[in-house]
Amino acid sequence: MAQERLQKYLSECSVASRRKAEELIKQGKVKVNGKIAQIGDKVDPKKDTVTVSGKKVTAVKQKYYIMLNKPRGYVTTMSDELGRKCVAELVEDVGAAVYPVGRLDRDSEGLLLLTNDGEFANAVMHPRKHVPKTYRVTVRSNINDAQIEKLENGVDIDGDGRETLPANVRIIEKSAGRSVFEITIFEGRNRQIRKMCEQVSLEVIRLKRNAVGSVKLGMLRVGNWRELTEDEVHRLQSQ
Repeated sequence: MAQERLQKYLSECSVASRRKAEELIKQGKVKVNGKIAQIGDKVDPKKDTVTVSGKKVTAVKQKYYIMLNKPRGYVTTMSDELGRKCVAELVEDVGAAVYPVGRLDRDSEGLLLLTNDGEFANAVMHPRKHVPKTYRVTVRSNINDAQIEKLENGVDIDGDGRETLPANVRIIEKSAGRSVFEITIFEGRNRQIRKMCEQVSLEVIRLKRNAVGSVKLGMLRVGNWRELTEDEVHRLQSQ
C-alpha cells in the first residue's frame, strides 16, 4: 500500500474525522514510529506504527453507519473531561468504536449520525458538499415576516461580516407567545441555528434536527439508535 496522509489514515481507522485527527496531531498526541507527528506527515500502514495517546492504531475491519436520536443534556463527544453525559454512553452496544459526524450542542436533540468510516464522515461534513440539515425550532415569541426573511436571506452570526447561506423556513405553528417553524440550512457552523435566531431577536426554547440530506429521523425513539440502510448511506455519500 502506498503512503497516505496521516489524518486520512487516522480517519479510516475510526480514530476521528479528518478535522479532529488534525487537532490530535497539532496537540502532539499522535506518534509515528515513536516520534511525535506533524501536520503533512505520511504513513505506510504496512510498515509504520501509529499511536494516539499511547494506543496503537489498527485498521477497521467492519464499517458501521448509524443514526442516534440524541436526547437533550448529552454532549456530542465520546468522552468529556468535565464528567458530562456523552453520546458515547448511548452507543456502547454498537459493537465497534464509532464517532459523531458533525455535532449537536448539549441542549439540542434529534438526528445525529455516527460512524467508524472516516471517508464517509468527510463526505458528509465537507463544506463544499452543502448537505442540507433540517431542524424543528420552537421559539418564545410570534415570529414575523421580517424575521423569516432575514433567516432565509442570511445573517452575520459571528460578527465577521460573513453571512449564513440562504436557508428555507416553513412555519408550522404561530401564537402570541410561541412559534414553531422548520428551517433547512446548507452549512454547519457552530451553534448556527441558535445564533441565527439570536440575531433576529428570537429566543430558542427547543431545537431538534429531523433530517440530514434526504435521511430522516422518523419514529426512532429518543436515546435509541439504528443502523442506516445501504440506500441511506449511498444517498448521504452522493448528496
